[in-house]
Amino acid sequence: MPSAEFQEVLNILAERAAASADKTPTLAERREGIDKMGARFQDLSGVSLEPVNANGVPAEWAAAPGTDPDKAILYLHGGGYVMGSIASHRGMAANLSRASGCRALVVDYRLAPEHHHPAQVEDAHAAYRWLLASGIDAASIAVAGDSAGGGLTVATMLAARDNGDPLPAAGVCISPWVDMEGLGESMTSKAGGIDPMVARDVLLEMAANFLGDADPRDPLAAPLHADLTGLPPLLIIVGTAETLLDDAARLHANAQAAGVDSAYEEWDDMVHIWPWFAPFLPEGRDAMARMGAFIKQRLGAAVPA
Repeated sequence: MPSAEFQEVLNILAERAAASADKTPTLAERREGIDKMGARFQDLSGVSLEPVNANGVPAEWAAAPGTDPDKAILYLHGGGYVMGSIASHRGMAANLSRASGCRALVVDYRLAPEHHHPAQVEDAHAAYRWLLASGIDAASIAVAGDSAGGGLTVATMLAARDNGDPLPAAGVCISPWVDMEGLGESMTSKAGGIDPMVARDVLLEMAANFLGDADPRDPLAAPLHADLTGLPPLLIIVGTAETLLDDAARLHANAQAAGVDSAYEEWDDMVHIWPWFAPFLPEGRDAMARMGAFIKQRLGAAVPA
């Protein structure tokens, strides 16, 4: 049974949806809103933050006490490619740093509609190459992301593979968005308030802003249509209440068909990117611990005492 805290999160999300029911928020208001929500549910106690320029891409290191400086997570935020930032997701990075024993680099990749695909992949790939150039071995790097960032996690590894770069040790996809056409059955079966975070019509609007003139089945925009052969081990987590449930399930099936070592977990009753609420939500903390253990196993990082 979900925790009492989970019900409180649902209430907060319902209040947020009701507040915007009478007036569709502008893109600027959406961007401000996700940054405020991220700040509301973050715990940065003891975490050091360091802004950096990662091959021309603004980024920020988040390092919990005792983390191994030679092991890194490249973290790619969600927000439908049109919103989200370091500000909205430094809490996610901080929690993953605590759980994994690695530093986490959050990337402020360019957003749509100001910048269409493939700008986001280019920025994420540039940041990955910056990590390699800084002396961190590929075997000591994991790429992780939520929602759009979960799809971008896969696209970044595909770009690295296709450009002959050494591949990271692992990828973590949290509630990944990998289908720009919204064709999964869960887009309708989980609609109507079951998942208060994501609705199909909003996703399609974001996809149009993100794609511009690009093909919605371009593998780097929609990794559901990619050949995943040769990618490193994946952990894909998703909530059973998510409209994006089928995105995650189909990504896992495709990864397995391509011979990728893919671990897939459905978390009962959870909604979109529930680990974002980890400082408040027990189920979020459990998910962070699971992801941290997976990264630690693949990178050999020591979790701080």
